[in-house]
Parts: sequence; structure tokens; C-alpha cells
Amino acid sequence: MSTLGVYRPGNSVLHRLSPGAKLIALGAGIVAMSVTVRSMGALGVAVLVVAAVFALGGIGPVAAWRQIRPMLWITVFIFVFQVIFTDWQRAVVVCGVLVLSVALAAVVTLTTRTTDMLDSITRAMSPLRRVGVPVEVLAMALALAIRSIPLLVEIIRQVDEARQARGLRPGPRILVAPIVLAALRTADGFADTLTARGLD
Repeated sequence: MSTLGVYRPGNSVLHRLSPGAKLIALGAGIVAMSVTVRSMGALGVAVLVVAAVFALGGIGPVAAWRQIRPMLWITVFIFVFQVIFTDWQRAVVVCGVLVLSVALAAVVTLTTRTTDMLDSITRAMSPLRRVGVPVEVLAMALALAIRSIPLLVEIIRQVDEARQARGLRPGPRILVAPIVLAALRTADGFADTLTARGLD
């Protein structure tokens, strides 16, 4: 069983950092990469920064590779699409930013308990209660969204492994439909769990 995106206890710098700070840094990091990484050189700098983040979290090269490997085939698909409509350098930059964004989200989930993340989001949005905003529900939705990024990558990995076991070639019908169905089943599982806890 893969441990992609699952919290790993530790005492690293990132483990000790507050969940709120990590969530803010995650959002800022993804936005910064999307805005500033426009060239191969900038992408190289971003790779070094993300590698340093993994190191701060006490996540070694093997564990880091496990976070990225499941999404390689979909990255290849996006790369080919970008090459057709733009050029190979732009394709590398787009795919690189995508992979690095998922990697950053994985670092957060690897070094932060979901309950701590939820508590932090709830505290940050608590002033919204005064205007009738359902803070707990919104916090749960945001925590699940962040947790679902590496979970979706894991679903993609499982579907691709099933395809390889059957000796099928990758294609929209072979890959996209099973991924969508698996993602919907996972969403249904989330919904059933929330309903059982009184959150409709």
C-alpha cells in the first residue's frame, strides 16, 4: 500500500511549524511558481527550492520520488499536448510547475496531521461566524481539498498499474474514465463519512 500524502510523524523543522504557516506557505508557493516560473532557468531554481523543502521536512530522495512517480504518465500526456500547441520548452515549464505544486502539497500532508490542519483553518476563519458563515464546514472542505491532491495522484497511479497489468495502451478511454469513476467513489466515501458525523 502506498503511503503517498499520509502523515509521517517526525521532529523536523516542518513538523514543528504550525499548520497555518504551512498552509499559507503552500498557497503562496504555488501562486509564486505559477506567476514567476516562465523559463527553464526559473524552473531549475524552483526545483532546488522544493528539494530544500523536502529536506526541511526530513523527507529523503526515495520518499520524495514516491510522491512524484504516480503522476508521471499524466505529466507526459500534458507535455505532449503542450508541445503540439506551444513548444517543448513551454511544455517542460508547465509540467514542471504542475509536478512541483503537487510535491509541495504532498510535503504539507506528510508533515501535518489532518486534524491539526482542520483546527488551524477553523481558527483562521472564526471571525466569519459573525456573518453566518458555516466555518466548520468550510474548514473541512478546504482540509479535504488539500488532502485530496495526493490522494488523486494515488488513484491515478492505481489506475495506471491496472492498465499495465492488463497490457493496455494508455489513452483517454482507458485512463480518464476509470480515474473519474474512482474519484467519484472516493468523493462518495467522503460524503458518507461526513453524513455519519452529522455534516450534510
